[in-house]
Parts: sequence; structure tokens; C-alpha cells
Amino acid sequence: MDYLYEYLLFLFQAATIAAAALIVFSGFLALGARRRHGPEGHLEVTKLNDSLKDLKRRIDQAVLPKDEFKKAQKAAAKAEKRQKQQKQQKQQKEASEPAGRLFALAFEGDLQATRVARLRHEINAILAQAREGDEVLVRIESPGGLVHGYGLVASQLLRIRERGLALVAAVDKVAASGGYLAAAVANRVIAAPFAVVGSIGVVAQIPNVHRLLKKKDVDVEVITAGRYKRTMTVFGENTEEGRRKFLEEIEDLHALFQEFVADHRPGLDLEKVATGESWYGRRAIEFNLVDEIMTSDEYLMKRCQDAEVYEIRWVEPKKPLDRVLEQVEGRLSRLAERLFGRGW
Repeated sequence: MDYLYEYLLFLFQAATIAAAALIVFSGFLALGARRRHGPEGHLEVTKLNDSLKDLKRRIDQAVLPKDEFKKAQKAAAKAEKRQKQQKQQKQQKEASEPAGRLFALAFEGDLQATRVARLRHEINAILAQAREGDEVLVRIESPGGLVHGYGLVASQLLRIRERGLALVAAVDKVAASGGYLAAAVANRVIAAPFAVVGSIGVVAQIPNVHRLLKKKDVDVEVITAGRYKRTMTVFGENTEEGRRKFLEEIEDLHALFQEFVADHRPGLDLEKVATGESWYGRRAIEFNLVDEIMTSDEYLMKRCQDAEVYEIRWVEPKKPLDRVLEQVEGRLSRLAERLFGRGW
């Protein structure tokens, strides 16, 4: 048993050293790559109209007999050609603008709204060649997070409206607190029946261990310049004046939240909805938090019938460090499975 313990300890130490060496090496690789190529990432554009046609063709191919499938494909090709000709004739006759376009984005939010950088690239790409009549749909999924992070998300989305493009926010699962702050910017908000929306409120939670430290004879000196530089502290002793000021700041932030939402959704009764509560889609529509009960997929499929729909994604490749860590984690997991079984 002692031999097994020493062997496992040796394996762990060897794996730790190897992982550390790989991390340092990958860090140099990442630094070199950044210097050579500059900002990482690229834009991916997918035409959803073509994707839907391809899905239908695959289903037809699977369920229809070969002869019927061929006939269906020929009929579909003829119908598509006829529709294009009719559209061209109509445009020439009415001297109208080209067919409308819709750009679909997706924002998945975490506590710090870190993906706002990707959203910025995607919006930049759209606005660089946007034309009158274009529309943008953004899928928002987030339970909220830091004020400055989601404030920036909302500001990025505002650029779309300020450019004169129609903006639709779609909530399939949850857009609460900061997530709803961003969704409220849109001209129109749609939500799935059981999507969670709302929670127009502010929360702050600060632990304090001053009494524990005092019990252990540990002193913490909090030195500030400025009366309210530090209102609440984790280690020092909190005062009533500091609590009052902190609450004042929270209340002011809540007021800003309400003002921002009211500017973009003037039909809201803030006394009813700015309580910090959240509602499911079917209830949220009663409070005018959303405009229509519909999933983003349903909306996009409908728009594919009369517009060119493009999905825009800014893709950032995984850094060498992330890839190395994933490989190390996978190998350690497989080693653990061999030594201790799958239930370890």
C-alpha cells in the first residue's frame, strides 16, 4: 500500500511539472502568435435561407422514394427560378430597393458580460455595410451581472437603432436584470412562453469578517482619502454612515435602471415591474415587458420567406494555453478512471 501511495504521488508530481512546463511554453507561443498576427478572431456568415433549404432537401431525400424526390427537386428548382424572375420583374417595374435583409446575432452573458467584445465586432461588421430597410435580431441569454458590463452591451445595441435599423431582441430562456436592460433597447422584444424576463432591480452582497478577525486579535486598517472612497468593507468595521451612503448609491443605480428602461419602453408601469421580480414570458406580456410570445427560431423561419437572413458570428480561436489545459485535464481524467474506476 505504501508503494502504491508513493507511486501515485510520483505520478501527480510528474503531471504537475509537465503541466506547468506546457503552460509556460504555450504562453510563449500565444505571445509570439499575437505579435505576428495581431488581434485573433474572424467573422463567420451563414445564410439561413440556404440552411433551411438544405435541411428540407435532406428530409425529402430521406423520406421520399427516389423518383418522387427527383420530381420534388425539379419542381422546387422551377419554383425558385420563377420566384426570382417575378421578384426581378417587380423590382424593375417599381424601381424598388433590393430585397430586405435580416442579420441574426447571439449574446450569451456571464456575470461580467465578457462576450460584449464579440458583440462589438459583429455589430461593427453589420454597420459597415448596412442599408436602409435592414433588420437585426439578437438572441439574448443572461441572468444579469455587473452594471458596467451590461451597460456596455446595451450601448452597443443602441448603435443599431441609432443607425436607423430595426432591432428585435429575442429571449428563448432568460434575460433578467442586466439581460433585460439590454433587451429593452430593441424596437421589439419577443420571448418564448416560459422565458424569464424582467427583474428590474439591483443587488449587492458584501461579506464582512471584521468580528472574526477581531476575535483572533487581527487588526485591519482601511486608509482612504475622500469621505466616501470606501463606504463598505470586507475586513474593516462598517459604520452606519457608510451603510447609508452605500444604500443611497444602490437606490440611485436602481433609479438609473428604471429611467433607461422607461426611455425605450415608455408603456411600462414601473411601479409594478421595477420591484426586482421576474416573470415568465406568458405573464411578462401582460406587463408590456415583451411584445409577442414567439421563439427566435419561429421568427427567423418566418422572415426567411420574404428576406435574406444571415447569421453573424465572431469566432475567437482557442488560445494555446486553453487547448493545453484541456488536454492535460482530459489525460488526468482518463488516468483517474483507470486507477479508481469511472465513479471516482
